[in-house]
Amino acid sequence: MTPVEDAVARAFREEWGQIVATLIRVTGDWDLAEECAQDAFTAALDRWRRDGVPRRPGAWLTTTARNRATDRLRRAALGAAKLRELAAMPDTTADPAEPDADDVPDDRLRLMFTCCHPALDLDAQVALTLRTLAGLSAAEIARAFLVAEPAMAKRLTRAKQKIRHAAIPYRVPPAHLLPERLPGVLAVLYLLFNEGYSASAGADPIRRDLTTEAIRLARVLDRLMPDEPEAAGLLALMLLHDSRRDARTDAAGDLVTLEHQDRGRWDRAAIAEGTRLLRGALRRGRPGPYQVQAAIAACHAEATRPQDTDWPQIAALYGRLAALVPSAVVALNRAVAVGMADGPEAGLALLDEPAVSGALRAYHLLPAARADLLRRAGRTDEAADAYRAARELAPTDAERRHLTRMIAELG
Repeated sequence: MTPVEDAVARAFREEWGQIVATLIRVTGDWDLAEECAQDAFTAALDRWRRDGVPRRPGAWLTTTARNRATDRLRRAALGAAKLRELAAMPDTTADPAEPDADDVPDDRLRLMFTCCHPALDLDAQVALTLRTLAGLSAAEIARAFLVAEPAMAKRLTRAKQKIRHAAIPYRVPPAHLLPERLPGVLAVLYLLFNEGYSASAGADPIRRDLTTEAIRLARVLDRLMPDEPEAAGLLALMLLHDSRRDARTDAAGDLVTLEHQDRGRWDRAAIAEGTRLLRGALRRGRPGPYQVQAAIAACHAEATRPQDTDWPQIAALYGRLAALVPSAVVALNRAVAVGMADGPEAGLALLDEPAVSGALRAYHLLPAARADLLRRAGRTDEAADAYRAARELAPTDAERRHLTRMIAELG
């Protein structure tokens, strides 16, 4: 990657959401905002190679995107009021003024609360926010929701149309309305972290820029809403998972499974902070799915050796989670935990239930989990077949290499 390409990629990560949100606020058109923002980044590749990277890339991109939007509206002979508003936008190439005081102290988190409008259903809120502010592709969002990419693209289009037709305002809600938008914001941060923790595509299994940003935003959210135990539970969950970051890959960048990780490389400070946050959240007596998942992660973090893992407790916690979030993925994870607690055949029986096997046909972790339990049961030929099926569905190079190694170990 050239220095200019690196600068554009970094600006995309840091500025995309703000640029799109600014154009949406002024034009009221989500598609126009995204297209003009994309045009600005494309133009940056050419102009920055010729003129050099500007001192403030975000300001350059915002101005360019604004100008593209003005041109598009003018050519369409529409929106005279919007044209006046665009023309009146401050010159972002100048030094920024002090931000106004606001109930939400972080720009990106403020935009997430803005996107998560209760007039949309929760899935639409989350998908649209991930697309608009986090810059995730429709394919990446589709994998997070376990749906086909065309279906997700249609869902995003319908959400934008509903905003346009219902004239839903794009503005930050006042403090007393933040709690009703909290579930959407929590889900956005959770899926953003998950995409970083286990990338859904590409060569790298971990995207540290996404996990770092998700944790940063979760910290801001926890400080903003200290009486919301699920906010603390989500931050605890992220910290406990992220504590294993350095042990999850080897020197070659290949995945190392939890069972084989060097636990001496786990971040004990992150584990201590995560467990402290979890205890504080649970004391409020309002356990939710993020707190339960954090409790599961804490069971793993507290085991100094793989054989010390309290699998019966983890299986029981997954049973509690299934009552709160009755999804096929939760059922899959519970089946694995039961297989570790009560024997692989017990886990395999749960994996074969239609609620799991039918809903997760294209999900690579289903045959991977089945392969692991078959291997533990000594059914090596069946395990090898299941590992091959998982490899065909695996989305990243690192996961495919890992599954190839597992097949080779079975001989």
